[in-house]
Amino acid sequence: MTGLQESPLQRANRLSTEPWQQAGGRSSGVTGTVASVREIWEQRRLLRLLTGRELKSRYKDSAGGFLWSLAKPLTQLFIYYLVIGQFLGAARGIENFAIYIFAGLTIYTLFSEIVGAGTGSIIANAGLVKKVYLPREIFPLAAVGSALFNFAVQFVILIIASIVVGTLSFGPQLLFGLGALVLILIWGTAVGVLLAALNVYLRDIQYLVEVVLLLLMWASPILYSWQQAAAILPQWLLEIYVNSPITLAVLGFQEAFWSEASNGVPLPHLAIRMLIAGVVGLVALFAAQRVFSRLQGDFAQEL
Repeated sequence: MTGLQESPLQRANRLSTEPWQQAGGRSSGVTGTVASVREIWEQRRLLRLLTGRELKSRYKDSAGGFLWSLAKPLTQLFIYYLVIGQFLGAARGIENFAIYIFAGLTIYTLFSEIVGAGTGSIIANAGLVKKVYLPREIFPLAAVGSALFNFAVQFVILIIASIVVGTLSFGPQLLFGLGALVLILIWGTAVGVLLAALNVYLRDIQYLVEVVLLLLMWASPILYSWQQAAAILPQWLLEIYVNSPITLAVLGFQEAFWSEASNGVPLPHLAIRMLIAGVVGLVALFAAQRVFSRLQGDFAQEL
């Protein structure tokens, strides 16, 4: 007899003879990542809602609305072009300096917003994390969606400016722009997911991230050329610098929208370097998700 026909004693005796099975155990390795991806896909509607909520809350009750997403990058462009380009003379060595800067800023701002918003995403949604079960990776991924929207607005401005100035030409070099976007999405998501989990346990991380992102911007060839960095860096440090995924993404975007008409000197083997960085990034994304999965069990208690 089984089910309702069994007495409690009979059920206990039967279960005692069956092998132990772990209930609710966490999957590990590739299996766990696949299961997480499946859960996220099943909750894709919620992901869209969280992304929309993030965008609406950011510009709530503002007259300019989403146009404010252009305020910071355009202000940076004006200041850097005027001070770095004109006053300090950097524009004399780089043709179409405004497009050069804005191409780099556009792709770097995407990385900065993904990492910055992703780091604080779990804490910002503490109420949902503590009350509702859902794949917690959705929160840093919503930050990716929000950052992509702002990127799209800036990207349209870059395209228009490139056409007006004459640096945009349709050809295979545009594939570098696509590669740069994929590279930033992979690495930005990996770093954002990892830091989102760590920030729950160590709240100082979100403030440290702001400083590091500022340093990374100045450490990327946005306001200067990679040749200028090559002239002063020792060889071992130069190899680290030019193979950084952020540097490669910035150079890729400049190659797509600036270099062709501006006598730019491309980094040797840029496409191969970007491909390798993308593969390494996928490994980093997998590792970040596994760390996130192991740490998320105590999120509710820590929040």
